[in-house]
Amino acid sequence: MVRGGRVDPDVDAIWDDFHALVNVPSEQLRQWLLTRGSGEGGVFGPDPDMSLPEPGRHILRVLTKRKVDLTGEDIQVMREAIDRIESLIDERPSQGNTDNEWRHSLLDLGHDVLVER
Repeated sequence: MVRGGRVDPDVDAIWDDFHALVNVPSEQLRQWLLTRGSGEGGVFGPDPDMSLPEPGRHILRVLTKRKVDLTGEDIQVMREAIDRIESLIDERPSQGNTDNEWRHSLLDLGHDVLVER
């Protein structure tokens, strides 16, 4: 959050960690989430973004913001995403990147293990 025209150093660190771990570009993440959210029925209402699965929809919303525009809720979303991504990475299955369930769980959070930075 912004205080006196400056971004809190804790928010800076969370922002950096979040953007290091969420390595899928926002449009690619949106397309992935739309695919996941369509399920077997494949029916979307007038605003398909409202049908996006959580927490991906919140992560996508944060990706569209500037650091100075973050809310307390956005910061919490970033913290939770960081924790969940790190936890999943730590629990890497023996099949590694070929375990689709594990990889898809990470993709739902905006992290692609096949992308190197």
